[in-house]
Amino acid sequence: METRDVALMSKNVIDNVEKVIFGKRKEIKYITAALLSSGHVLLDDIPGTGKTTLSKALAKSIDAEFKRVQFTPDLLPSDITGINFYSQKENEFIFRRGPVFTNILLADEINRTTPRTQSALLECMGESQATIDGVTYKLEPPFFVIATQNPIESQGTFPLPEAQTDRFLMKLALGYPEKNAEIAVLDEYMESSPLDSIGAVCTRGDIVAAQDAVRRVHVSELIKRYIVDIVSMTRASERVRLGVSPRGTLSLMRAAQAWAAIDGRDHVLPDDVKDVAVPVLAHRIISRSQGTIRLSESNANIIEYIIDAVPVPVA
Repeated sequence: METRDVALMSKNVIDNVEKVIFGKRKEIKYITAALLSSGHVLLDDIPGTGKTTLSKALAKSIDAEFKRVQFTPDLLPSDITGINFYSQKENEFIFRRGPVFTNILLADEINRTTPRTQSALLECMGESQATIDGVTYKLEPPFFVIATQNPIESQGTFPLPEAQTDRFLMKLALGYPEKNAEIAVLDEYMESSPLDSIGAVCTRGDIVAAQDAVRRVHVSELIKRYIVDIVSMTRASERVRLGVSPRGTLSLMRAAQAWAAIDGRDHVLPDDVKDVAVPVLAHRIISRSQGTIRLSESNANIIEYIIDAVPVPVA
């Protein structure tokens, strides 16, 4: 697949999802870029903003299998990955696949389950495989996790450790829609849900081919150095206690490649890096203000400051 094909396919997917989620085109583009980067997304947002609807619309748009898991404190790792059970009829153990064996998995309220169950997703997200009772099963591509958590409620939750949040390519929030977009929601959902009427605009095979094309998007030495300079400053900044990991460096490059491909270019520009830097890097740092009463400076603001401070390369 060529870059222009990726751009056209991405536009069709974004337009299709936008028939259901109104006024959030940039957020939909971010999620599409994460999918094409073979990454995963953490949606940190209040209830009722359309996270589940967006996930279903994306799955329908690419003709993918979709499964949703409601995370609760009593959920076990085997409820995610699957279990071997003894069949008296067959007189042998049979593997029953868990919901992780799908294309798009919505891990709803992931912070409401125990760390043991949360960690069941780590291998699946990082290696696209699941190991059950010593046997490794490959997950069929594309495999894309959209996890959600409510940033307001903290009672009865198990906050994701930094090691797990670092596995997500991007952390996003849909937020409240603008007034005109919310009026459009009322109009379109008056008699029925538009989710019922949208169809596929591409196939799962197209997505896999697009993911391969994204990896071939050219990243010059200047852009690579620019990416490393940004990450290095997160580690050296007085505002940051823990900087971005090498996994974050690679994630920033992959996301910038996908962003360039969606815009129809076969090479990455500095603006591509800037556009994806906050959702890719902000959740990967620990600021010195976290855990103190000084909460005026968010991680996003720190990344924006670093982006402004790092010189932009000139070809």
